[in-house]
Amino acid sequence: MLRKRYYILFVARDEEGRVGKIPLPLHYAYGFVAAALIGAFTIVGLAGSYTRMLLKTESFNQVRQEREELRKNYQQMAKTVHDRDVQVASLGALASEVTALYGMRQNRLVATHSVTGKSAVASTSPVNAALNDDMSSQNVKATIDTFVALRNQAMSGRVSRALESGLSSSFAGDWNQLADAPSLWPIEGFVASSFGSRQDPINGEGAFHPGIDIDAPKGTPVRAAGDGEVTGASMGAGYGKEVTINHGHDVVTLYGHLSAISVVPGERVTRGQVIGYVGQTGRATGPHLHYEVRVHAVPVNPHKYLRTSFQQIAGELGKATTTPGS
Repeated sequence: MLRKRYYILFVARDEEGRVGKIPLPLHYAYGFVAAALIGAFTIVGLAGSYTRMLLKTESFNQVRQEREELRKNYQQMAKTVHDRDVQVASLGALASEVTALYGMRQNRLVATHSVTGKSAVASTSPVNAALNDDMSSQNVKATIDTFVALRNQAMSGRVSRALESGLSSSFAGDWNQLADAPSLWPIEGFVASSFGSRQDPINGEGAFHPGIDIDAPKGTPVRAAGDGEVTGASMGAGYGKEVTINHGHDVVTLYGHLSAISVVPGERVTRGQVIGYVGQTGRATGPHLHYEVRVHAVPVNPHKYLRTSFQQIAGELGKATTTPGS
């Protein structure tokens, strides 16, 4: 029979120098060594895991930084695309307006036989050149400026007599100064949404906005932008209660999301007359006025016409009714 093997530890126990003897079985020593090895391997494993975690954290931070840069680049690209869409939309609306005003077909003016007609045709050569330019931002802005100048020239009457487009004689002079021009702000308030491409407030999708949205408290009086005849005053599908006014010269204004309407179809209205009140009818997320200007049934940017506030109109009327010495 094999004898059990021991390791013996000698320990000095007291001042007299007596030595204590502690027998230690061999399997205890093996267990201690095994525990030490396991502890060492555990420490090495934890150190390796910590190192890997540091590497992953560094990699994660780098990926997050790259994602943030990509997000900023995407937002910048989205803003650039949005600005380009607005520019292109304005350009398209202006092109349609100028085309209608000059009576052009396929980017050409209707042929005339008078000398003034030839000069009018020559004056529109920038239109054809602009349409053939690339769509860079500078070219788009320059083209928009060209179309605005051409439109103002056409609507001021300087070339209308030379064209066979059927424009009425009331375009003589600066039409924007006449009472039937939609130059009066229908209400005063913050323009919450401008003309052009935008994100639809209902479904969040991209959409073209054919007018402007002006925020104002519910019940604020809405005034006619110019003299004209009411052609519509009813509940519409998208704009709720709406009013349309024909100002002549194929120019129509629309007032939407009204809470109440104070005019009827066929009624003649004057600039500054109350035609309804601000509301939230139709597809609207809050009380505001949706205002459009259409030329030859094509929506155009209302900002090109809005020049006068109601206070200015009231001041002019007050001066006109004041007699000397009063």
